[in-house]
Amino acid sequence: MDLELDGNVALVTASSRGLGNASARALVREGANVVINGRDETTLEEAAADLREEAAGEAEVVAVPGDLTSADDIETLVETPIDRFGRLDHLVTSAGGPPSGPFLETDDEDWYDAYDLLVMSVVRLCRAAAEPLAADGGGTIVNITSRSVKEAIDSLVLSNSVRMSVIGLEKTLSLELAPDVRANAVLPGSHETSRIRDLIEQAIERGEYDSYEEGLADWGASNPLERIGDPMELGNTVAFLSSPKSGYINGQSIVIDGGSGGSNL
Repeated sequence: MDLELDGNVALVTASSRGLGNASARALVREGANVVINGRDETTLEEAAADLREEAAGEAEVVAVPGDLTSADDIETLVETPIDRFGRLDHLVTSAGGPPSGPFLETDDEDWYDAYDLLVMSVVRLCRAAAEPLAADGGGTIVNITSRSVKEAIDSLVLSNSVRMSVIGLEKTLSLELAPDVRANAVLPGSHETSRIRDLIEQAIERGEYDSYEEGLADWGASNPLERIGDPMELGNTVAFLSSPKSGYINGQSIVIDGGSGGSNL
């Protein structure tokens, strides 16, 4: 299916690896020019080089290092696609998860840090991008959050609590920015990202698994699909939500977890 994104311009944050990277990859494969972002410049440049090899047509990949907790860095991020391409059609927000741990082991600083990273980064990005997204026929926002906003996950009190603010913002933006800008969110469950790979390797070192394949199978054993997700499955969904093919989908929060969640809604 041609998603009709050729020549469009997208900004994808926290996209040097993980689900942000998969989203950028899906967009660039569809011919979109993509601005990617990450804090580590070496990792970011490696990701950009990799994405350029997969770019369809004349699509370009621009790497912009920056910290999502910095208002100045966010301003630079949003200005880059406009300065480089003269437009911004799609914003995909992603950020690393906050530290795990139970409620009684978190302090005020943990809460403020999580809020700044997960919520204020999205607030600042959407505020800065709203006007350019609305120009030239309108655009899209896709917020990558977590299925923890639907169903609390053990030892993830910060993610369970703070990420819900992003969903409230996304729903509000779907009303206030329409009809020029559509806003949706994706709520991923477990996907085979570098974080999951690291956790499995650590478990192998502890003697819990004999091989990576055994660990990966164990992670997916309780899922109805008997596996965890491929990051590109989420990335392709993000590209679809950014495209005209999803033109009547607005204000929705789509769980992508293989059916592992227990929530009815």
